[in-house]
Amino acid sequence: MSSSEFANFSNTMREAVTTEMQTLLRFGDTGEHLFGMMHYHLGWVNDQFQPHQGKRGKQIRPTLLLLATAAAGAHWRSAVPAAAGIELLHNFSLIHDDIEDNSPTRHGRPTLWTVWGIPLAINAGDAMFSVAHQAFQGLLDRGVPPEVTLKCLGRFDDTCLRLTQGQHQDMHFETRSHVTVDEYIKMITGKTSILLSLCAELGARIAQRSDSIIDHYAQFGLNLGLAFQVLDDVLGIWGDEADIGKSATSDIVTRKKTLPVLFGLAEDHELQRLYNLDAEAAEGTPGRFVPAVIKRLDACGARTYAEAEAQKYTDLALSHLEEVNPQGEAGAALSQLTHLLLNRKN
Repeated sequence: MSSSEFANFSNTMREAVTTEMQTLLRFGDTGEHLFGMMHYHLGWVNDQFQPHQGKRGKQIRPTLLLLATAAAGAHWRSAVPAAAGIELLHNFSLIHDDIEDNSPTRHGRPTLWTVWGIPLAINAGDAMFSVAHQAFQGLLDRGVPPEVTLKCLGRFDDTCLRLTQGQHQDMHFETRSHVTVDEYIKMITGKTSILLSLCAELGARIAQRSDSIIDHYAQFGLNLGLAFQVLDDVLGIWGDEADIGKSATSDIVTRKKTLPVLFGLAEDHELQRLYNLDAEAAEGTPGRFVPAVIKRLDACGARTYAEAEAQKYTDLALSHLEEVNPQGEAGAALSQLTHLLLNRKN
């Protein structure tokens, strides 16, 4: 499949998901302030609730779900309600993450809480979570059997709990001076990988494949998510700022506990000393602090270790994908999406 064919194929899917979400969120009802706030977060309107054509999310997760559905043998349109629910769940988590992280902007615009305040933003996030749950009822209208729909909804609920556990661990780690590599992998599994795993799993469930095939799809998504996050950790330190669109030193300046940093801290006492500098000292000398940390990370093999871990998870993801033998254009597109995610510079 050529790049243009892949783009057209995935764009058609994204348009269908957006249409489904707009129906669920009453897009066009300008008199409903709560839904207008959600429309704003999704990039459909400005803060006056007028149509807006700014940068929007890439919809990687719903695209993965729909491609998995088609690759597993069902028509992808039968899974659109689940894909919409997944994208709404993801965006609910972003609304709350922006509050918890005190983030003032997203996609170059003020975040929801900075425009309407924390209480209303929390409520809008809660409403989006409720609509995400409701979205799965639409599977019945697409011909998905009730027992399959119920199982999909149950797995959705299980994953929601895992996501909150992962976010809890991530915030808790910020207050701890020592975090192990194993703890970190468990955290990113809950915060990042488990949702990608669910997307691939739901595609196979909606296609009514065997339990073994469903498990391979789930493991494919899980390892895809782990590889994606570890690669992101590497880019957050050694990436080209022009490519990644942000400072390549911010993870170090903010003492973010990413995989290469945790590996380095466990291996290098000098790196531990640097990280134990008080915040004022570190912020006062970023021109020296950041290069010194990167030098220590390079010396102890942190980058090599993290890149090897990313490759390990990549190989596992591809091996599980090979086991399910994804079919047709969707199978080719699913493989292409996987390679795009795992061979990126940003």
